[in-house]
Amino acid sequence: MAKIPQINVDFKEIQDQITAQFSGLDPNDPSQWPVLPRNLLYVAVCLVVIAGLWFTWLQTSDEELVAEKTREEQLRTDYRSKLVQAVNLDALKKQLEQVQQYVNQLERQLPSKAEMDALLSDINQAGLGRSLQFELFRPGQVLVKEYYAELPISVRVTGTYHDIGLFASDIANLSRIVTLNNLSLTPIKDRDGILTMDCTAKTFRYLDSEEVALQQKSKGVKK
Repeated sequence: MAKIPQINVDFKEIQDQITAQFSGLDPNDPSQWPVLPRNLLYVAVCLVVIAGLWFTWLQTSDEELVAEKTREEQLRTDYRSKLVQAVNLDALKKQLEQVQQYVNQLERQLPSKAEMDALLSDINQAGLGRSLQFELFRPGQVLVKEYYAELPISVRVTGTYHDIGLFASDIANLSRIVTLNNLSLTPIKDRDGILTMDCTAKTFRYLDSEEVALQQKSKGVKK
């Protein structure tokens, strides 16, 4: 039977050799270090660089993940909103038709430019029909808005409180829209029960196609 050769390892000598490689190292010139410490330093630097790159990549990925989660929540919210709109589309169409009918009805209550004189006559006749005396009936400057024009009329009438109230009611019941603004009542001295009413009557008319085109052109120039 063959004998197994014995291997004698002097661990103390190996330890002394390793220790000797780490003694007297010049920190300013690692290139002159022995093989073992030089390689260990190389491995340590590589690990530090890899760890730094890994941390940076993880941080960037975490920020991207948070941004994507936020975007996902926003998309979910938009989806729910659009889904509700799609489900209620028929109801919304019916509401739009009702609104359009209401707008058309209101437009029919606005006189055209040609009908303004007749409307002013109706206001005057409403006062005369209630035995009121007109002391002032002066149309002002027409104010042109985006879709309609507004005509203020300075009005001063005298009469009894009851007749003035009926006149205001008649104005409210006209087929065209007329409002009474800045209304004030003042009693007349030495005339028992007679009042003076000062107010601004405002009536409105819709713009014709030429005026609408002019408004849009003017708006475009301002922009």
